[in-house]
Amino acid sequence: MRKILVLNPKGGCGKSTIATNIAGYLSINGQNVAVADFDPQKSTEDWISRRPAHAPKISIAGVKGGKLSVPGKTDTVIIDTPAAIHGKKLADFVKSSETMVIPLLPSEIDISAAERFVDELFSLKKLINRKIKLATVANRVREDTLSAAKLDYFLNHMKLPGGRKLPFITVFRNSQNYVKAAEKGLSIFEFAPAKTTYDREQWQPLMKWLMSQRSLPG
Repeated sequence: MRKILVLNPKGGCGKSTIATNIAGYLSINGQNVAVADFDPQKSTEDWISRRPAHAPKISIAGVKGGKLSVPGKTDTVIIDTPAAIHGKKLADFVKSSETMVIPLLPSEIDISAAERFVDELFSLKKLINRKIKLATVANRVREDTLSAAKLDYFLNHMKLPGGRKLPFITVFRNSQNYVKAAEKGLSIFEFAPAKTTYDREQWQPLMKWLMSQRSLPG
């Protein structure tokens, strides 16, 4: 069973939107998917409760005492994390997963917070004591704006310890399609195909990466 972690300690960066759309994509492609919602707001669980009967089932992985209870025959668990997690709690989330997706917003505050987060993440390598593949995505971007250009520059130049480039996969525009789909308990891959063509195209690099061996340790 694979675990995909959607994580950024900065609140409001769209972790639940990323988590639900990954879950929706995998479910319509034949996987048994569960979502673990660690966020106190429970936005992801609310999304599942709104899913229509005709949509592929997505289960809820129970969270009790900080531990997962995953339904049998689950292929992939998507873990939606809370804001403001640091130290050992951050390390525990990372230790439990093979793949991490980090959504970032195009603002000076969010870019600075992302730099601190990546530094903290790699300072915890002794606690984590395992490899995890990670990638960043730019979220809620208004194209052709100065803030979008700054985020693009940051993501294309940020380096990991050892000099490796921080993997930057794709950009998601600030689109009402995400809001409309979420209101119906759907992902954009299950919602109004004619209206979501551009959004789906933006998602293809991330899903191609997640479905490849490049997103798995070793």
